[in-house]
Amino acid sequence: MSTDLLGIHHVTAIISSAEKNYQFYAGVLGMRLVKKTVNQDDIHTYHTFFSDDEGNAGTDLTFFDFPDVPSGYYGTNSISRIGLRVPNDAALAYYEERLKSFDVKTEEIKEVYGKKVLRFEDFDGQRLQIFSDEKNEGVAPGKPWKNGPVPEDKAIYGLGPIEISVSYYEDFGKILEQIYGMKQLSDDGQEALYEVGEGGNGGQVILRKDLVTPPGLQGYGEVHHVSFRVADHDAIQHWVNKYQQIGLPSSGLVDRFFFEALYARIGDILIEISTDGPGFMGDEPYESLGESLSLPPFLEENRAHIESQIRQFDTTQPNDYGFKS
Repeated sequence: MSTDLLGIHHVTAIISSAEKNYQFYAGVLGMRLVKKTVNQDDIHTYHTFFSDDEGNAGTDLTFFDFPDVPSGYYGTNSISRIGLRVPNDAALAYYEERLKSFDVKTEEIKEVYGKKVLRFEDFDGQRLQIFSDEKNEGVAPGKPWKNGPVPEDKAIYGLGPIEISVSYYEDFGKILEQIYGMKQLSDDGQEALYEVGEGGNGGQVILRKDLVTPPGLQGYGEVHHVSFRVADHDAIQHWVNKYQQIGLPSSGLVDRFFFEALYARIGDILIEISTDGPGFMGDEPYESLGESLSLPPFLEENRAHIESQIRQFDTTQPNDYGFKS
């Protein structure tokens, strides 16, 4: 089995409100909430996972709602825009109209690296872009949410290219190539496109040079980290060993129950490597994924205490019709 990176695994961002976040990402964008749990390093914080119909790796957009977190702001040396995927140009046009109907701030559809793209911001000012897969080849997408508010043939079904902006552009690009094995597809000196695994929208990084904007500040409306996929335990153990061999400080192997994880900070950017499994359907039935608080076994004995520390909110039906940005 290959130990190489296979594509994007998930992206995690910080939010101001778990409730409003659920209404927007499930109710407006039509991404399925497959897991409602807590941050395993801070039980006072919800950690919610929105993805395709089954929670497949490469489709997860996850969120922390740290208590009393201040607003972040966009800047260099940060993960500057999240990418999502839809099947074709018609689906992209559908989202353009849908987002406008909810008064969501959008830009005009444009072409980026040969793909049509719709850029927008959520209620926290989080910067996102949806890529059309119409001319895409590469990492396979997930499965659209069958019972969501968006028609299956139009729905978001995976993560798209992740955008990273840095002041140390050349050095960061070398690390992507030399450590992470990414292939550079283009570079005009100000922006470069890299891909990993089978490439395409599900395995690409857009690296931007930004020497002008002040460094970004993490807070709500900003990205916390990006994770890349590996196949299994043996593959991630390879990366643990590799980090040790090259002297790159890391978290060491972390068992997140839903997947295994390894964290390292490259400059200001937190990069995670995660296994494709076990996945999100081992502790809840498919029909009710994300509807109740899910806890990994090592936190289950503390359920009563944890539930007393976090506010309860209903995730059985996204209230999209009442959403305004």
